[in-house]
Amino acid sequence: MFRMEAIDSRVALFCFALAVLIPVLRANIAEFDEVWQKRAEQAKKGFLEAYHPNPEEVTVEFNKHVTRDPEGNSTRRSLRKSLGGPCLATNPIDRCWRCQPDWANNRKRLAECVLGFGRKTTGGKDGKFYVVTDPSDDDLLDPKPGTLRYGVIQPEPLWIIFARDMIIRLSQELLVTSNKTIDGRGFNVRIMKGAQITLQFVNNVIIHGLHIHDINPGNGGLIRDSVDHFGLRTRSDGDGISIFGSRNIWIDHISMSHCYDGLIDAIEASTAITISNCHFTNHNEVMLFGGSDSYSDDTKMQITVAFNHFGQGLVQRMPRCRYGFIHVVNNDYTHWLMYAIGGSQHPTILSQGNRFIAPPNAACKEVTKRDYAEESEWKSWAWRSENDLLMNGAFFVQSGSPIKNLNKKDVIKAKPGTFVTRLTRFAGALNCEVNKPC
Repeated sequence: MFRMEAIDSRVALFCFALAVLIPVLRANIAEFDEVWQKRAEQAKKGFLEAYHPNPEEVTVEFNKHVTRDPEGNSTRRSLRKSLGGPCLATNPIDRCWRCQPDWANNRKRLAECVLGFGRKTTGGKDGKFYVVTDPSDDDLLDPKPGTLRYGVIQPEPLWIIFARDMIIRLSQELLVTSNKTIDGRGFNVRIMKGAQITLQFVNNVIIHGLHIHDINPGNGGLIRDSVDHFGLRTRSDGDGISIFGSRNIWIDHISMSHCYDGLIDAIEASTAITISNCHFTNHNEVMLFGGSDSYSDDTKMQITVAFNHFGQGLVQRMPRCRYGFIHVVNNDYTHWLMYAIGGSQHPTILSQGNRFIAPPNAACKEVTKRDYAEESEWKSWAWRSENDLLMNGAFFVQSGSPIKNLNKKDVIKAKPGTFVTRLTRFAGALNCEVNKPC
């Protein structure tokens, strides 16, 4: 679909750039050229459009869906759909699609299932299917058809699926363009022992059903970021998924561990994001929302974190928030070594129906941590806990006034923390089989 420059031209351009450029260390873009400037401007405009002036309305709508979840005491029983037959979906996002035995023939139904702040995300629903048949990642400027890198740089919407089980070792960061779905259902697809997935100045991306682990920083260099543009990149951070200046993002049913930096970072005017049904293990700094205390545009950042399992070997930042409105609902926190939820710069954090199991260390029982602020400052921050289940001495230090502007008649609370083991039972990448409910 596009013609590449000769190899010698690439080398010459690369050497020239290294010789004369003073890198602009902004989101790993070494040369902030006209293309990237235009993308940044469009992303900023989209960020403002995606901002919801009354985020409490979004949490109310989310809570309505959660409370429709069938009642029950057992965390191990199989729920049944209304038409009969077994269905292992245990939360409203999963119930939307997992009960369908023909899910593989109706993959795009998934795009109708997102809730929370990322609720408008449709990914590649309006496009064709693209099948990844080749796990290699050898050519950053002229990626081969059939590779993941070739699919994610195409200009049109695409629903990207995989032909078989595969391990993909990204030689440098994977720059995903707008209106894409990366759908790993049906196979064991691992992004591992290579560079990160980067969503930078893009809109409308779904990432679902992948194992992402053992991610390292990329060295940078010339990387194609669209069909008609490539640029010089600096060293990437080594996140699992890096979200920078992007909006309408849904990350669902991902298993993540052992990344060099964060597992998921959302920074620099990223918003309208839902992170759901993921399983996080064996990592220090899990999630960072807002990368700088001086970047006040992140006051409009809005993120939902729901039905995730924060599991074995985690230390801190689940998430760590600067600014913004963060809805943390019905997650299972079974492990942390320092703290679970932290932040600075007065983010609003609404914690509803989570289960927090504190570690044995008596000094680390507190769920919350305020960074770089005295109590006289953080006591006004709105950090509220509603129906959380606090176990093994865990305690949540609330602050600020109760979050207002809720329509009391319409509010149906999220499931209490006692339901969390069932709601998060299938967190992480699923083992879906064709012709069976997933």
